[in-house]
Amino acid sequence: MLWRTQSRLLVLPQISMQITQAVFGVFHHFELAHQLHRRNHLRRIYSTWPWARLKREGLPREFVRTFPLIHTTDYLLRQTGFYPAALEGRFNQWGSDTFDAWLRRRIEPCDALIAISGAGLTTGPLVQSRGGKFICDRGSTHQRFQFEVMAEEHRRWRLPYTAPPAHIVRREEAIYALADAITVPSNVARRSFIAMGIAPEKVHVIPYGVRLDKFTPTEPPPTDSFQVLFAGQISLRKGIPYLLEAFARLRHPRKHLTLAGSVQNDLRPLLATLPTENVTFTGSISQPELARLMSRSHVLVLPSVEEGLALVQGQAMACGCPVVATAATGAEDLFTDGVEGFIIPDRDTGALALRLQQLADNPDLQQQLSAAALARVQQIGGWDRYGDQWDRLLHSLTGIPPDPTELV
Repeated sequence: MLWRTQSRLLVLPQISMQITQAVFGVFHHFELAHQLHRRNHLRRIYSTWPWARLKREGLPREFVRTFPLIHTTDYLLRQTGFYPAALEGRFNQWGSDTFDAWLRRRIEPCDALIAISGAGLTTGPLVQSRGGKFICDRGSTHQRFQFEVMAEEHRRWRLPYTAPPAHIVRREEAIYALADAITVPSNVARRSFIAMGIAPEKVHVIPYGVRLDKFTPTEPPPTDSFQVLFAGQISLRKGIPYLLEAFARLRHPRKHLTLAGSVQNDLRPLLATLPTENVTFTGSISQPELARLMSRSHVLVLPSVEEGLALVQGQAMACGCPVVATAATGAEDLFTDGVEGFIIPDRDTGALALRLQQLADNPDLQQQLSAAALARVQQIGGWDRYGDQWDRLLHSLTGIPPDPTELV
């Protein structure tokens, strides 16, 4: 825009989009915040974690606002081991409601609010009333779809299932209806929304990236053993029973399976009945240790029955570790079956055992997949492609044209 002042022209900069984020904790939202900040779009990010935890994310303090009381209390209660389901459900509702009310009182005018699913029920409409857009960012499948999958999984393994509080689905579905757009990380997640009646044009797929500075090959896998890795919550949702049964079928004189992650309560009654020979449970580990394990493993297995797009898949590939994953993990949006890894049907122990056996019997195949996996994540380019796709979507939704000087 040009304005004439006396005898000279004054060039005013283009107005940049102003985007606000709201997230429970961290998830992938601080990666998005960095991408928005680089493009001069980030107005503010609001989180339920304290600054003492958030400062490690590397975002300037002036862009971050925190509301940690409920979430921190909830986290500490979980560590005690005594946390009844009724109390957990109550804290879920308190956390969502109070964060939303706090956010609504403090949010500044912006062109769009990107709120993690479950957040922004009353704040989103406030942003809309000011002329902005409300975007629900969902990291997995439609909430009701997810609950139905997990109910079925408990029935399959004859485990008792406690239905989540009804307020969770009500809140989520109210947000889906209010939002101008819903973003998900994979097509498998998008299909779950369409199956639940959401208009296809409302749901946008933006796959996650990977921190290439933190995940990189450090040491090759051993040649005298076959190392299988799982990373994530040790739970029914992650398909652990199928993995343990498939691993038990694997024929190799020096096979080993490492499960890195915390054991969830829904699996404990079943875990004692499953085969665990040559299996190590590490508990939760740091990201540097996870990267080391990925580098020295022959394959990462992710047999989930429900996901959005598990970050560990890209992380493993960045370490040169090929992936065997179920279709439910969203793997189709990250790699090609048979090129950088294998995609198998959900809940198919036989298919999983077959792919593990192929890799154990054929080191050349493992190395071929490893090289292709590494090349694939290098092509994706960390989180920049994720930021580019968000940038295009935000310009489209807000109607604000890109600034020619904007970083893309």
